[in-house]
Amino acid sequence: MTKIITEKAIERRNFWIEEIRKISGNFGDDFEKLKIELEKEINDEGILVLIDHLRLCGSIPESYSHDSSEEKLYSKYTDCLLALTFNALGLKSLVLTERSDAADVEVVGNDFSFVADAKAFRLSRTAKNQKDFKVDAMHGWKRGKTNAMVVAPIYQLPRASSQIYQSALIRDVCIFTYSHLSLLLNFLSIEGEAKTQALLHKVFKAVPLIPPSKNSTDYWMGINKTLFEFSESIEKLWLEEKQASIESIRIAKEVDLTFLARQREQIMKMSHKEALEELIRVKKIDSKIITINEVDDNGLFEIK
Repeated sequence: MTKIITEKAIERRNFWIEEIRKISGNFGDDFEKLKIELEKEINDEGILVLIDHLRLCGSIPESYSHDSSEEKLYSKYTDCLLALTFNALGLKSLVLTERSDAADVEVVGNDFSFVADAKAFRLSRTAKNQKDFKVDAMHGWKRGKTNAMVVAPIYQLPRASSQIYQSALIRDVCIFTYSHLSLLLNFLSIEGEAKTQALLHKVFKAVPLIPPSKNSTDYWMGINKTLFEFSESIEKLWLEEKQASIESIRIAKEVDLTFLARQREQIMKMSHKEALEELIRVKKIDSKIITINEVDDNGLFEIK
């Protein structure tokens, strides 16, 4: 099977991991530099580059320290990708950097408006809970907007029962994925802005029609059925994003496992045995490796 995610896309991903590390440190200025660089890259190379970013952005690199400046800037990187995606769809979008009591992205269109928030997680992160997705907060942050959206990597969303889905349905907050956004950008290239915006609007309108439930199948059946019923061209794009999602997991695993292997090798070169064992325990390298290896396709792309 031909790979969806190219070697060039992987090289670009590695470049941006290091670029974010290099320019992080002064949050406000850093974000402006990041935004300008991203916009230039996409303007120069086209929308396929933005699709590459969306397919690979869902995992925070293990090489970033927790609560570090690069981790915080990475969060803004994913928000910037959302804004650029919605701009590409012909909507007006803005990343908010000043307020802490608001959604990170505001989007305005002719027929609907919404707030959005991008989520990314480390592969070594264990169970995600409702607070990680800020569903309740997103509802409160609509502030006159008609809708709200939380975007996350598809492989990090609960595959069975979760309060996240029930809260989203009760609060009328759309849970979406980077894979779905990538699909919309590909749909845009086939059908144009007007039809793609209409599809996104229809997805938002589908959320309150789904009976509140913790069941992931109920939620994703409602969302994905809306996509499939909208256009026959969705089927082919869907299969492409399904394959890309599987590939993105493998790529993210390779990056993180390589980093952890090197980290453990450095520790093992130390002379004192007890120090080695303690460092491995403190770094939780073995448990992180186990958690990363357990990340797999969760089957949400099978629900349609």
